[in-house]
Amino acid sequence: MRGAKVLVTGAASGIGRATALAAADAGALLVLTDIAEEGLADTAESIRAAGGTVLASRAFDITDYDAVTAFAADVHAEHDALDIVMNVAGISAWGTVETLEHRHWRNMVEVNLMGPIHVIENFVPPMVRAGRGGALVNVSSAAGLIALPWHAAYSAGKFGIRGVSEVLRIDLRRHGISVHLVAPGAVNTPLVHSVDLVGVDRDDPRVRKLTAKFTGHAIPPEQVANAILRGVERNRFIVYSSFDIRFGFWWVRKFRYPYDFLMRRVSASFSRLLVSKSS
Repeated sequence: MRGAKVLVTGAASGIGRATALAAADAGALLVLTDIAEEGLADTAESIRAAGGTVLASRAFDITDYDAVTAFAADVHAEHDALDIVMNVAGISAWGTVETLEHRHWRNMVEVNLMGPIHVIENFVPPMVRAGRGGALVNVSSAAGLIALPWHAAYSAGKFGIRGVSEVLRIDLRRHGISVHLVAPGAVNTPLVHSVDLVGVDRDDPRVRKLTAKFTGHAIPPEQVANAILRGVERNRFIVYSSFDIRFGFWWVRKFRYPYDFLMRRVSASFSRLLVSKSS
């Protein structure tokens, strides 16, 4: 990381902020973005206060292709091609196919798949032309490796970015650009507390119990950030945030029928939490 020009999206909070701080501490020169202007400014100020370097910082929505393109043009005009691009920004919504609305599907794909694609389109080709190699980091999810109940819309984007990463891992190899797919599970970020549970009453004691159990299992974002930096350094393609995700992905591939049985049971259990449309 030392001396590398590193882009981090979603840098205002959660994994993005933790990764930006960890990269700055390792000597990286940061280029930061997030949709949340105030949080982004706080991250940039924290880095500078600790003696780190922020080359550029701008708040915008990564689903806005023109905004990403304009930012990339300004960054490249002043600082040339970057060395490491990290797609961290993301959102989440869970629900069944009969409760999810079109906006949920579209938002998951726009933010979690098309957003990173906009970044890749604008920042990776200049890295290729510069001929210095580098790294591309795409944050997917455990839901990008494993088919989890109620995650259809979320997985649409997360499985998508996994596919993009699988291909780019091959295509970019000849340019010396490594590709890293990050697959975190539950992480204690603002996102985990604000997941849109479609068709569910959050005040239902059963839902409260379930969400408390989920957040209680969540790991700190700093643990994921450290895993990302370590994964880039050791050139690991899939970067796991914790052992349970690594084990779960192995278990799914080796024991398909038990996995299918368990997931059907979990799905049926979740479905009992749905609010009746007639109520």
